[in-house]
Amino acid sequence: MSGRRSKTRQKILEAAAEISRESGPGNLSLDAVAARAGVSKGGLLYHFPSKTALLKAVVETFVASFDEELARRQETKAGRADAMLEAYLELFVEDHDCRRPPPSGLLAALSQDPDFLAPVRRHNRALLDRMRQTASDPAMALVVYLSIQGMRGMNLLGLDVMSDEEFTEAVDKLKAIVAGA
Repeated sequence: MSGRRSKTRQKILEAAAEISRESGPGNLSLDAVAARAGVSKGGLLYHFPSKTALLKAVVETFVASFDEELARRQETKAGRADAMLEAYLELFVEDHDCRRPPPSGLLAALSQDPDFLAPVRRHNRALLDRMRQTASDPAMALVVYLSIQGMRGMNLLGLDVMSDEEFTEAVDKLKAIVAGA
């Protein structure tokens, strides 16, 4: 793909993710995405022939960028027994501390087509498998993973009831569990 087409595609994906975060999945329209990305609707449709294709790409892009960042951070902790768990927890805390809205592109995609759950399930299963395989204690890795996923899910659905102090308390406990493994 040429550099110009790749940049346009990336602008469209960023615009779709932004609109989904800002306005909610129900307000994600091709017209709004095209306007935000600064392309014509025809230009958007050239890259993504349907809203479903766009939403699928948003989910795939989010998953790929998450995996890249996780791998990069894990590499900086190379040689430590629970490097992947530490990196995962670190990414979670940073995402929370940014106070940005959750990546609701996933919710937008799921509202459009529940079949989008399949690749997300595969990704999450593979991630959990990798964490358990590289952890000093696979059961501990499972508990840390499930704790983080629970907090993320609450945030994603707008059901987060923890105070900042409780969040810090939970994260500190997870860090202690990983460090003590």
